[in-house]
Amino acid sequence: MANNIKSKVLIAYYSYSGNTRSIAEEIKNQTGGKIFEILPTEAYPTSYNACVSKARKECGSKFKPELVNIVPDIEDYDTIFIGTPNWCSTMAPPVLSFIAKHNMEGKKVIPFVTHGGGGMARCEADIQKACSGSTFAKAIGLYNNSNRNNETTLSEWIAQSI
Repeated sequence: MANNIKSKVLIAYYSYSGNTRSIAEEIKNQTGGKIFEILPTEAYPTSYNACVSKARKECGSKFKPELVNIVPDIEDYDTIFIGTPNWCSTMAPPVLSFIAKHNMEGKKVIPFVTHGGGGMARCEADIQKACSGSTFAKAIGLYNNSNRNNETTLSEWIAQSI
């Protein structure tokens, strides 16, 4: 599968603790796609409570932080996996910024969400709303790092999604 889709798949993700990054890396391994880490110019606090407080404010106001960089050749990708932790029942603000800064029209968007028990909540619906003009494959929600090494679960989901 990887050889056929390598140049058309992008895996864009934001990861606070490393859980979303590990899933993104596994998707890259299985698809051969290009990986892109979404990084805000101002890092979130390392203190959990301070991070949660900041995330609540930002998610509640649909704040879009500035990003370190963008994908200059987004038009080259047909399929874009978008990864986010579930923050306050929605996507992390850097992911919202990423979507706002890239034209997703005509792209197939495949969300993946990591969470600590809140499931996907509104993450999938909010990503769909932000990516107007895109088509979507069903999102997957992964609890913390319990599926970090579950290549079979990801493999089956990827096969159904692509």
